[in-house]
Amino acid sequence: MLVTETFLHDWTGQIAVPLMLVENHVKPDWVDEYGHLNMAHYLTICDQANWAFWNWINAPDQTIEARGGAEYVIVENHVTYGGELAEGDAVTVETRLLAHDDKRAILFHRVLDASGAQSATNEVKLLAFDLTTRRASKWSPRVADRLHDIAKAHASLPPAPEAGRAITLRSQRA
Repeated sequence: MLVTETFLHDWTGQIAVPLMLVENHVKPDWVDEYGHLNMAHYLTICDQANWAFWNWINAPDQTIEARGGAEYVIVENHVTYGGELAEGDAVTVETRLLAHDDKRAILFHRVLDASGAQSATNEVKLLAFDLTTRRASKWSPRVADRLHDIAKAHASLPPAPEAGRAITLRSQRA
């Protein structure tokens, strides 16, 4: 089994707007030949935020074993890159819940450097998943209630300009 860093936070009912569940540093093996964070590892950092969010909304059941197979899978990702990060640089991730229903949720992460400047964004669609049946499922009642509460708290945030974007080329006029 893959061992990953786990960012555990207790559920207190207090919901930050936006959430700040991950603080980390760029690791040496994440740096590419250009001397900066490889594009794939921006997604690594954002996946740490996915896990931190998931463990937080499931607290106190913050292990796979404690959740009895009630997990999530990622079914879609969109990453934008806007700034460089180098080995050892501090990073934090802002997370907000954009939308959810009874079995899906969309999170939006902003990867920030030590000065608070945005280095990347990641919009991700989660699907409730039952590891015992290997099928999509509905959120557990605890998760569904907490998603509702988070959505209410995050409704006051301004729209994220990168959210919902598609990959396109602007038409050029001659």
